[in-house]
Amino acid sequence: MKYKVKLNGKIYEVEVDQGEAVMVSVSEAAVTAAAAVPAPEVPVSAPVPKPAAPAPAPVSAGEGEVIPSPLPGTIIALKVEAGQSVKSGQVLLLIEAMKMENEVISPRDGVIKQIITSKGASVKTGDPLFTLT
Repeated sequence: MKYKVKLNGKIYEVEVDQGEAVMVSVSEAAVTAAAAVPAPEVPVSAPVPKPAAPAPAPVSAGEGEVIPSPLPGTIIALKVEAGQSVKSGQVLLLIEAMKMENEVISPRDGVIKQIITSKGASVKTGDPLFTLT
């Protein structure tokens, strides 16, 4: 399918083939001729993003330290439960990233107040995982 697109005063012919777009410049004579005859507007639809998982409830400073994800990946195992006491350096969970298992460890002694993530969840760098008191 071919479309004419006006961008910054220039008209371009865009050819779409199986989801790929190729931009071809139109000659100046064609631009002048096309300017005299308005091209029909073609609605452009963007891909609809998947809905994101609901954000966890914000944690106030008085409720404990938020332990963030150090890297993007998929949670493959939770090693602690809410209310459990943990020691500094203890493994809290495993994240799979690029076919590697990565351990998230406790930065200090404390108690897991809240588990914000779950097994199988996809996380980004900085996403909250736990609150530690």
